Amino acid sequence: MNKSYAITLDNPGIEESLRIIKKSIERKAAIIVVGNCWVKYRGRAKSRLEPGERIIIIKEDGALLIHRPVGYEPVNWMPGGEIIYHIETIEEGSRPLLLIRSIRRHPRETVAIYFDQIFLISAFKLVDEGEFSLYASEEDMQKAILLNPSIIEDGFKPIEYEKKVEPGFVDVYGVDKRGRVVVIEIKRRTAGREAVLQLAKYVKAIKTSIGREVRGILAAPQVSKEALTLLESLGLDFKKVDPKKCSEIVHAMSEKKITDYFQSSKQKLLPLK
Repeated sequence: MNKSYAITLDNPGIEESLRIIKKSIERKAAIIVVGNCWVKYRGRAKSRLEPGERIIIIKEDGALLIHRPVGYEPVNWMPGGEIIYHIETIEEGSRPLLLIRSIRRHPRETVAIYFDQIFLISAFKLVDEGEFSLYASEEDMQKAILLNPSIIEDGFKPIEYEKKVEPGFVDVYGVDKRGRVVVIEIKRRTAGREAVLQLAKYVKAIKTSIGREVRGILAAPQVSKEALTLLESLGLDFKKVDPKKCSEIVHAMSEKKITDYFQSSKQKLLPLK
């Protein structure tokens, strides 16, 4: 932690809280506020969160998270980026309140947090240059695509997985919204030249077998420049697929079996010769 800016206050008053939060936002520090508050949201819809004791997090990029004492998901939130904060004190009857207003311009959204009591404020500058490595498997990515085909594109419909063809096994086999056959090769790390050549072999084998147009899609978190150039020259596509998102989808639907899914909804295209 960058100790050049680190503040923690227990049970600060409203005016002191105002001063510290304003100063911390100006310095683009990470801020944690714990207290009794209620929240109003206005934007694509309207909502009101009645009073309760909650944890508020404001990150260095302006992202706002409002957490209840239980659960991992925020009950209200605002993404980072072009966010404007207005911090002020207001009077409600005879008591002062601290108002934290977060405004997003595009689309226009506002989150207003009203505090009548603050238990804790912590603010600090953090240094985080660590590389993130997600150990999700290609199997998780495959399952996620089968359970939520829109990961690839709208209108994509899986038909089979681990489909046997002469060069090997196709990870996911299906059709797009125009009825074209789609072959998907999945890589959980940066896809390189070999992955492209492998996909090209599958596309060629299936196209020769069924005599129809076949699209090839390389699904991976990222692709090397050399591989991207090769994809373009071969008329193949790249789709960025986030392994973390895939893992979340699989865990959320862990009770749903892929085999059951295909038994109930499998459709046959032209069989391979």
